[in-house]
Amino acid sequence: MGVDVVVFDVGNVLIRWDPRHLYRRLFEAEAEMERFLAEVCTDAWNIEQDRGRTWAEAIAERVALFPQHDALIRAYSERWQEMVPGEVEGTAAILDSLRAAGVPLYAITNFSAEKFAESAVRFPLLRGFRDVVVSAHERLIKPDPAIYRVLLERNGLDAARCLFVDDSEKNVRGAEAVGMRAHHFRDAPTLAAELARLGLLPGTPR
Repeated sequence: MGVDVVVFDVGNVLIRWDPRHLYRRLFEAEAEMERFLAEVCTDAWNIEQDRGRTWAEAIAERVALFPQHDALIRAYSERWQEMVPGEVEGTAAILDSLRAAGVPLYAITNFSAEKFAESAVRFPLLRGFRDVVVSAHERLIKPDPAIYRVLLERNGLDAARCLFVDDSEKNVRGAEAVGMRAHHFRDAPTLAAELARLGLLPGTPR
């Protein structure tokens, strides 16, 4: 059975995200920045916003635990857009080519509701999907198989006909666990080559 639907991750596939883009401006020493991100505003803390916790709740919880870092913690939300310097090079052009070829495009992303809304205003490429499953809206996080099933069931999609694209190996494996084909994203040229191999780009057999 051929693939005729493409499902994209957002962070570091379509738009670049790394808190270091902001915190390198706020710390003089790289080691101090890394300690802050490992001990205060951690990945585990941040993922709870992707699971649906509000930023107001998240900031209050961290400030209560680490009052000495009040301003640095608040910057994580107040200056969040500085963590996102722009689009990932080349992937917007791939989206345009797939859309021009009539390929149905969807997205599944681990993202806070508040920051996704901001990013959708800032980046028009996030508004062109037939459906976007946002983790915070569903209270589900990739690679939980349930979040992939939300997309499939809500849109009547056959998993075997979908290619899922994500920069996270574990999220790729999560998609495969529900029967989707998957591509571990590294860069746009490698993705374009895979899409051409599958016949999804213009000028290639379908």
